[in-house]
Amino acid sequence: NVVRYLLPHLLCLSTSSPFWMGRNTGLKSYRSIVFRNFPRSGVPRVFQSWADFSDLTETLVRTNTIPDGSKIWWDVRPNHSYPTLECRICDVCTRVDEAICIAAIFQAIIAKLWKLRRDNMTFRVYPHDLIDENKWRAVRYGLDGKLIDFGKQQELPARDLIRELIEWFIGDVVDELGSRHEVEYAYRILQEGSSADRQLATYQRTGDYKAVVDQLIQETSEGVVE
Repeated sequence: NVVRYLLPHLLCLSTSSPFWMGRNTGLKSYRSIVFRNFPRSGVPRVFQSWADFSDLTETLVRTNTIPDGSKIWWDVRPNHSYPTLECRICDVCTRVDEAICIAAIFQAIIAKLWKLRRDNMTFRVYPHDLIDENKWRAVRYGLDGKLIDFGKQQELPARDLIRELIEWFIGDVVDELGSRHEVEYAYRILQEGSSADRQLATYQRTGDYKAVVDQLIQETSEGVVE
């Protein structure tokens, strides 16, 4: 319930699909739009308890809607086989280091929320409609846009809110997890832009979609140990 608020921040970092069928969509993550066509997708509603979630899953299985919980494709979901929470909102990272960075940030978010719960504290749970608005802003504008800080009731640059997430919210757990180096790679993404930003820059420079493909091939191979 709580982690849903931070999902658009992660989407901003991972946007990588500005083009579709040979044209510029005007979006930073068109893949997110395509995925809306699937059932049981998007930002999930608030669940009152684990039993509330289990009842829904069991009803879907019992009515032959799904074979098991793996066919629930929300932007965040509990794994149906393991005691883990899966972040599924991200676009496809085109650099290995970006994927590792975002995974490390999500791990740190979960660790921080567990720590708060252990100490009998929590973070506010926001309505679905507000989170979905931030998701749209991430899809449309990526890192160059603004997200709504619902606590302050104002929109702020996405980059500022992501820095706040890293430095303020999870800053006290990344050393415990041993992931500070991986998490701080996000600063490079904030400076250089996401994959979508880099693809758009290449196309604006060359006017050639093949050049964009070549760039993606090169980026995918970066950081891969042969």
